[in-house]
Amino acid sequence: MAKAARVLAALKRDGWTETRRSGSHRVLVKGDQQRIWAYHDGVDLGGPAMARIARDYGYTLAELRKL
Repeated sequence: MAKAARVLAALKRDGWTETRRSGSHRVLVKGDQQRIWAYHDGVDLGGPAMARIARDYGYTLAELRKL
């Protein structure tokens, strides 16, 4: 399982930028796409959560794990 902070850092390395934050909710933008990141940094993300994040951000699960 990956920590939410590591997955968020990988998304940022791939070009997603944090535009604003309200508590644990962060708005990430890449090009004309905007997504809400609603995971606390220390949370372990299991398979279903990772699959949902991959789908929402436009990656396959394998691509997300390689970031």
